[in-house]
Parts: sequence; C-alpha cells; structure tokens
Amino acid sequence: MSGRPAPDLDRDLAHLPPEGRWREWMLRIEAVLFAYATPVPRADLARVVGPGASVDLLLDDLAADLAERPYEVVRIGGGWMLRTRPAYGPAIRAAADLPEAGGELTEGDLVVLVTIAYHQPITRDGLKEIFGREISRDLIGRLSARGLVAPGRRYPRRGAPYTYVPTDAFLARFGLATLDDLPDPEQVEDAGLEPPTDRSDGAS
Repeated sequence: MSGRPAPDLDRDLAHLPPEGRWREWMLRIEAVLFAYATPVPRADLARVVGPGASVDLLLDDLAADLAERPYEVVRIGGGWMLRTRPAYGPAIRAAADLPEAGGELTEGDLVVLVTIAYHQPITRDGLKEIFGREISRDLIGRLSARGLVAPGRRYPRRGAPYTYVPTDAFLARFGLATLDDLPDPEQVEDAGLEPPTDRSDGAS
C-alpha cells in the first residue's frame, strides 16, 4: 500500500456521531482486508481511520461483528487478513471441485515442513543432520512453490548456503499468528509429525 493516505480520504469523519464514525472505520478496515490476499500490517490499516483511533480495538470489534459469518479476522505474522472459517472448507472445495486442502503434500513433506518451522533458520545440511539423510531439492521446491517456506539468511560458512524459514502462508495454513504459537513437541508427536531433535543449532 502507499505510504500516505489518499488525499481525498476523510479520516476524521467529524460530520458523523461517534458511533457512526467507529462503524465507518470498521467497515474501511474490513474493505481493506477483503481486498488483500496477504496480511495487512497495522500501520497500513491506520491510514484509513482517524489519527486517534485504536486499530487493535477496531479489529476486535470487527472480529466480534463477524462472529456469525463464514469468515473471520486472523492475525498472521505482522498483519491481519480475512480467512474463511475451517468449517466451510469442504463447501468451498466442493463448489470448485478441488481436492482436499494439502492433499498434494506427502507425510514426508509435512514432517520436513514442521522441522523447518521448529528449527528455522535451517540449511539443507542442517536437515540432513536431523534426518540422517539428504533432503532433496525437489522436496524443498515443493514447499517453496506452495509459499510455505522461503530462503532465509545465508549461513556464515564456506559456500554461504541459504537457510530456510517458514512463511506467513505457513502460519495462515496452520492457523498460527506467530511461530510462538507452534504447539508443544508433545502435541506434534501425538499428531505423528514429531520432528527429530538430535541437533545442536538451527542452521548448521
């Protein structure tokens, strides 16, 4: 989004009563979230409301307003977006004749993805140390093509290999606001996707 509010945008809405002003700010935030397929940072949302308005409170009220709708406001990484509630996933896939979400990822893909999330930033050599075998570039490519991982900083050693990190799309897919919301290892183990932990650092 632009670094400045549109010159014709009345942010103050001084002609409206307080309730009407708040409601209009909520609707503006909803419109912005609806228009973007990626999380929108707080600073961008602040450009469409009054200078003294609390974006966080507006988001809370919008979330409450959408409680009975099939979509919700979620925080993903450093921003917010609208997301269809999981309960309506089957209806959307049926209407579009789509396969089950995530069906193209194998269990092995998911285990590597979870391992990257827990040990990020991590190189392919780091993954090899964990799994005791080479992790193919094709597997990393599949995760990257779906936007679930991305190159991180280069590891400071000979050859400066890339590390890999999970993305906001990873957070969105698993309903996480930040990586701090990753479940405890015990919960991951119960799901059958426990990443091995026999390593000393995240980017070897």
